[in-house]
Amino acid sequence: MSKINPSKGAPYARILGVGGYRPTRVVPNDVILETIDSSDEWIRSRSGIETRHWAGPEETVAAMSIEASGKAIADAGIDAEQIGAVVVSTVSHFSQTPAVATEIADRLGTNKAAAFDISAGCAGFGYGLTLAKGMVVEGSAEYVLVIGVERLSDLTDLEDRATAFLFGDGAGAVVVGPSQEPAIGPTVWGSEGDKSETIKQTIPWDRFHFGDRSALPLDSKGNIKFPAITQEGQAVFRWAVFEMAKVAQQALDAAGISADDLDVFIPHQANVRIIDSMVKTLKLPEHVTVARDIRTTGNTSAASIPLAMERLLATGEAKSGDTALVIGFGAGLVYAATVVTLP
Repeated sequence: MSKINPSKGAPYARILGVGGYRPTRVVPNDVILETIDSSDEWIRSRSGIETRHWAGPEETVAAMSIEASGKAIADAGIDAEQIGAVVVSTVSHFSQTPAVATEIADRLGTNKAAAFDISAGCAGFGYGLTLAKGMVVEGSAEYVLVIGVERLSDLTDLEDRATAFLFGDGAGAVVVGPSQEPAIGPTVWGSEGDKSETIKQTIPWDRFHFGDRSALPLDSKGNIKFPAITQEGQAVFRWAVFEMAKVAQQALDAAGISADDLDVFIPHQANVRIIDSMVKTLKLPEHVTVARDIRTTGNTSAASIPLAMERLLATGEAKSGDTALVIGFGAGLVYAATVVTLP
């Protein structure tokens, strides 16, 4: 017989508060068109994006995270020192170590909270939410702060016609805490590493710093290009539309509900055409509110779902207690979907 004491966590977990931060600089498509041969109409028709936010020098990954987290903690009605763990999903924090989560935990005033970063691309928020739920139910933390944050403008090749218009910056955060009833459903998640080449960094860091400089790509001015995110657009589109709709349906099934039971759909904000195709494939009823935050925020990877959630609640398009299906998918290729009750 085991001598280990059983866990003493909560029966269930829920999202208690949400917060977001968008950089002050708003970048219209006209700015993007200065470096690529395209048009505003083409960008809107292909992606739905009209504007995006780009961070300034002071709007670091940590600074944006702290702004979003402060709002989420206040929205949850708790103090920062009650946070037992901080989970940050990002691919655009350039210091390999220490984790930016440790700086965030300290600056927020947590009481030596566990803190770590995860790299799961656009599915990172779903991964973090799943970890947080486990911690609350297991009892290793009463409240967990989950942050999705990106400065993708730092990883954008502004001369790449396929991606220059896609990415934006920002941070979204939620507080996950105890619940007496189910409010975060089972997560359907996974990866398809055989498709990892479809979304990737153009140049590995070691090749950029130590490789043959004459073999590195150059920009239009003859300068060596900084590593950026690139993708095979059509392959990603097909995968997202056909495979991720199946994952979303599996998340509904795992939660024991149907599309008719949903109030809100918050997919990763990758592309309006992908979102609209998923809505059609899932046969979502007209009463379901669909997040299309990408129009003015762009693709913010790990930050896109909490930012979209925060905006829907702030504008009144969604309300506390609504049942929402969330799904993230991206580089890896990785994905995570679940059903949640909105805070």
